[in-house]
Amino acid sequence: MMTVTLLNTFRRDDIREKLAGKSILVTGGTGSFGKQFVRTVLGLDCVKRLIVFSRDEQKHFDMQQEFPDHKYPAIRYFLGDVRDLERLQMAFRGVDIVVHAAAQKHVSLAEYNPTECLRTNVWGAENVVRAAIDNGVGTVMALSTDKAVSPVNLYGASKLAAEKVFIAANNLSGSAQTRFGAVRYGNVVGSRGSVVPFFRDLIRKNAEFLPITDERMTRFWITLQQGVDFVLSSMCLMKGGEIFIPKIPSMKMTDLAKTMAPDLPYKVVGIRPGEKLHEVMVNEEEARTTREMDDRYVIHPMLSFWTTDAQTEGVPVPDDFRYASNTNSWWLSEHELLGMISRLEL
Repeated sequence: MMTVTLLNTFRRDDIREKLAGKSILVTGGTGSFGKQFVRTVLGLDCVKRLIVFSRDEQKHFDMQQEFPDHKYPAIRYFLGDVRDLERLQMAFRGVDIVVHAAAQKHVSLAEYNPTECLRTNVWGAENVVRAAIDNGVGTVMALSTDKAVSPVNLYGASKLAAEKVFIAANNLSGSAQTRFGAVRYGNVVGSRGSVVPFFRDLIRKNAEFLPITDERMTRFWITLQQGVDFVLSSMCLMKGGEIFIPKIPSMKMTDLAKTMAPDLPYKVVGIRPGEKLHEVMVNEEEARTTREMDDRYVIHPMLSFWTTDAQTEGVPVPDDFRYASNTNSWWLSEHELLGMISRLEL
């Protein structure tokens, strides 16, 4: 069974070579992904600078206690918001690589606060593009989500729009030679605000049941470290304009509840606004430009706006190909899920 990891496609030395002597900035750097990304990159011990860009003052303070600059001389902390173009312009000076992880990601909050969601997820993406091009950043990799495929909620629609902004930006960079790409993956096990810590909290509080919105519901699953590794390895593959999708397992939400609390019943409470029964990471319309590799799928842009190398890597998928959580060939076992949860800091 394939496990998504940096070492599947690239040796750690390959990643170190890509990052050696570079200045890297991660937006949303104090979030769940950002912290794990920082921890991983610092462990490689090869970058010139690692800039943590985030708007949350308290999270900056907390992260400085965990990663003090006297112990990690490459690290920098930059308070700012992706909505603020002027602040981004300042932060991106001398930066070689940007990983864009900042997002407003809660589905229900986006439905009730649509403008706030758009300001961060869409206009923030445009600001990142402009600041990157203006400062001659070499590589920009944006984090997306399975909810961007055939979206039924504003969060998903905003991330689809952000994907389009980043892919089209390859036609705008001109002599700056900035290259933009995206990674798209599913639920991150244990990330802030996700279902695993939510269930864990209910179990600790001796809840009478675990709420399930629909017994048929399935989701893709990936760990934080797998997500970080996938971003790093995708940066090595990126030529500009691609969307990278990892091959990861699915699981039914009822199985998650039974695994986490075998003696606790679950209760069906109904699907929330904007929620899907199943998630899709590649739909049939995208299949025409999708190629399959050993551990991932790569969606190439439907229109070639810029000169790039031929699409030589991977094998084209069938025209009717669909990569969905309910038809996935890889299902997470109870043992695998327990292993994931046991390694979390919840």
